[in-house]
Amino acid sequence: MKRSGFADLPLHGGHVPAWLAGRMTRLGNAITESILQHYGAAEFLSRLSDPFWFQALGCVMGMDWHSSGITTSVLGALKRGLNPRSNELGIYICGGRGRHSRRTPDELRALSERYGLDGEALVQTSRLTARIDNNAIGDGFQIYLHTFIVSQAGDWAVVQQGMNQPTGTARRYHWHSGSVRDFTSEPHTGIVGEHQGAILNLVDSHAKPAQEALLSIVREPPDITLGEFRKLIAPRHHDVRAEDVDLKRLGAVLAVAYEREFHDFASLLLLENLGPRTLQSLALIAEVVHGAPSRFSDPARFSFALGGKDRHPFPVPLKTYDESISVLRQSLDRAKVGDPEKLDGFARLDRFVRAVEQQCAPHANFAEVVAHEHRISPALDGRSVFDDRRKRRPERPEPRQMSLFGR
Repeated sequence: MKRSGFADLPLHGGHVPAWLAGRMTRLGNAITESILQHYGAAEFLSRLSDPFWFQALGCVMGMDWHSSGITTSVLGALKRGLNPRSNELGIYICGGRGRHSRRTPDELRALSERYGLDGEALVQTSRLTARIDNNAIGDGFQIYLHTFIVSQAGDWAVVQQGMNQPTGTARRYHWHSGSVRDFTSEPHTGIVGEHQGAILNLVDSHAKPAQEALLSIVREPPDITLGEFRKLIAPRHHDVRAEDVDLKRLGAVLAVAYEREFHDFASLLLLENLGPRTLQSLALIAEVVHGAPSRFSDPARFSFALGGKDRHPFPVPLKTYDESISVLRQSLDRAKVGDPEKLDGFARLDRFVRAVEQQCAPHANFAEVVAHEHRISPALDGRSVFDDRRKRRPERPEPRQMSLFGR
């Protein structure tokens, strides 16, 4: 099924600290392996081509929930984690940012020789996607990141990003081999970028006269010139706000994590005596693995799994992060030796959360949820880029039941 989108990402500077980069690699590796185990490589590539799912993946991994850096950091983490296991997992990521993008042709040729693929065809595809987004769509964005993700079967996805320094924005473009039939007519699966005024799109179906004769420039609103894409417009504000989150969906996750009648059942699906904070994280990770495309319309909600490196909506809880990776990794390792029960438990957990959402409709008290996360942050070794040089003394959370959802 073709999934597409259109949105903008504010340009942010900075870097991913080592304490987060390594964890992102391990978690991204485990999430990808879970998707491959349940749904296969073709589905994983299809999800990478969905701008909303990609954004949710970055959020659940603890990156800034809406900045341009989410693209670079997520793809970098996946490349570090997946490429050394490409023979086992059947997925390889070529390219990257700057000089790494220029290595894409050589990487594709070497990979194709190993897997018996048509290397020159893949190289040509890589060049076409970059040229179209750099030149054929006159939207003012200069491509600075190009990644080409390919499976052993020869299916592929392209995720690339352009920069518009005068406006302080980035635009992310998504391609998928399963959706492209004609490189000259609406080939994208998604474009993440903000309204930039009238643009020229020479690969839109409405631009056939320009393709054939170049006698006129077709200038139309982005909704027309970029096709019927889903629109993910990342706001300028850096903090996560209630309007950025589906509070009913978040409320269901919190109910399953904190309400005893739900928590006891849910924890048995994964690991007995699992703490509520880790269960909250794992429920959102399970949704990234098993959720339908419509579940990712509010990607900011997934930042309530493991926070964000810039403290939005709260610092990254390192203890919860490590325990979440451990539980997911254990389930994958058990599945490898013929015991898939705990790995399948993630799918059952996702279905259980949706059942609670539909039948109980517990809406999250957004302000209280954020305040609660900040209160317990020291006890969970909460960390952000702002306190990397400061040692924080752990504190015990307040010993009272928090009212995390409205009634």
